[in-house]
Amino acid sequence: MKTLKLSLLSLAVASLSLPAFAQINISDFSTASGLQLNGNAAVVGSVLRLTPANYNQAGSAFSTSTISLSSNASFSTYFQFQITDNGGSGDNDGLGADGITFVVQTVANNVGGLGGGIGYLGISHSVGTEFDTWNNGTSWGDPDGNHVNFDFGGAFSLSGAAPVTNRMNNGSVWNAWVDYNGNTQSLELRLLEGSNVRPLAAILATTVDLAAQLGTTDAFVGFTSGTGSAFANHDILAWEFRSTYNPIDPTNGNTAVPEPSTYGLMAAGVLGLAVTLRRRKARR
Repeated sequence: MKTLKLSLLSLAVASLSLPAFAQINISDFSTASGLQLNGNAAVVGSVLRLTPANYNQAGSAFSTSTISLSSNASFSTYFQFQITDNGGSGDNDGLGADGITFVVQTVANNVGGLGGGIGYLGISHSVGTEFDTWNNGTSWGDPDGNHVNFDFGGAFSLSGAAPVTNRMNNGSVWNAWVDYNGNTQSLELRLLEGSNVRPLAAILATTVDLAAQLGTTDAFVGFTSGTGSAFANHDILAWEFRSTYNPIDPTNGNTAVPEPSTYGLMAAGVLGLAVTLRRRKARR
């Protein structure tokens, strides 16, 4: 059995000056509760399908409420994605396109360009982590047809892209960790095929002022995808997000550092309020 769990707990102890902490924890997308679905995105069975395996699609899904990333704008997230049913035209890596982007941005109900835009192109005031499976050429910031990179302001850059050995659209379940430490302004990506054991080394790292990129420390978080003359199902299988720098270890119960947690809008000054929504659904 899979469990969908969205927990809301507001804690404020003035004498301790505890920071507000938001958490999203979705292990089963059998409901879209708490998510704004845009474009061609939809819930299919227990997965969040950003685009179906069809031509010229663009889809996104973002939190329905802004999440406060606090004064240093830190966060940690972990998610699983799977790309299947590749079709249409092909590049050097074979059939299927165009990939997935994890995005932190300031608008919930938008989706960027389709095809090589991966549903991200044109989303201003944003920081994206791109999992690109199609070679659109260097003018689109693509050194090849299977790489990862960080994107800023709704645009793609060739600088910093890191190749991935195995095709990310090979049907495997891929595990991704994105962590931003606002104190050091360090943004890191870890990626592993098939296993959820958090890698020690990042595949991609850079330094960026996230708050300056967004123009705020309140942001929507979620995913985008796109297809063009090639296509695939782009699915998110599970997702956890924390609004502090608190790297997630799925093999340790996702409880690396216990902290107060909230989902959605946070209310300071409320002590011990907890609402837990649970829903069980058999595997597809």
